[in-house]
Amino acid sequence: MAFSLTSEARGRIAVITLTGELDASVAGQLRDAVEQAAKAEADRLVLDMTTLDYMASAGLRGLVFAKQKMGANVDIFIVGAHDAVFETIEMTGFHHSVFMLDTYDAAQIEAP
Repeated sequence: MAFSLTSEARGRIAVITLTGELDASVAGQLRDAVEQAAKAEADRLVLDMTTLDYMASAGLRGLVFAKQKMGANVDIFIVGAHDAVFETIEMTGFHHSVFMLDTYDAAQIEAP
């Protein structure tokens, strides 16, 4: 499945939705979207992975880039990662650096 990415601002929350297969050939799109969220000074970053089927190591590098670019004061939420994607994130220990949610939980993500 081809990769696509959409991003939107919901107030001070940046939401990036990833669809398809995130590999080295498209990882730059994620980096660009993260840079835009950082420039907009988002307080929180949501990476919606409910329709992401596959993530290569380049995708993991994109997640690390997001954590570094957004800064220590910005919470990052990964929403709806399928088992294969979740396992990739978990194997690296990156799940300790972000909030992993099964679904978009407005009470947790949008809480002041």
